[in-house]
Amino acid sequence: MDRLKKTGMKLTPQRMAIVKHLDGNKSHPSAEDIHKAISPKFPSMSFATVYNTLESLKDNGLIKELTIESGKKRFDPDISDHHHLICTKCRKIVDLPEDISMPQPALASAGMIKGFRILSAQINLYGICPGCSRTDS
Repeated sequence: MDRLKKTGMKLTPQRMAIVKHLDGNKSHPSAEDIHKAISPKFPSMSFATVYNTLESLKDNGLIKELTIESGKKRFDPDISDHHHLICTKCRKIVDLPEDISMPQPALASAGMIKGFRILSAQINLYGICPGCSRTDS
């Protein structure tokens, strides 16, 4: 909550519930997921409140927005540079362990070749998760 206070955002019970839901959340929820999870406690809370809060959190660098599937934004409270595994069947998103090395120098070199300055990098690996693999057999 301290980080939220530093943004100057008003600390409403709804906003605090959204931040609490995101805190340590590894499921990379969408605005719809968050609204569905929190609305039983705040039945009058609109979807717009959730969406606008997420946009403010993103604009203040407190969460990352993931655009992994067309037309649906997901949100990640882990703002460090990291990569994801994505199941093409159930759309589950899993953070790759930090100790898995990815070709960061190659990315930086590629950016320099085209004149880009790389600010951050995220690699998404697509496949089928163990749960979906079991249902295939």
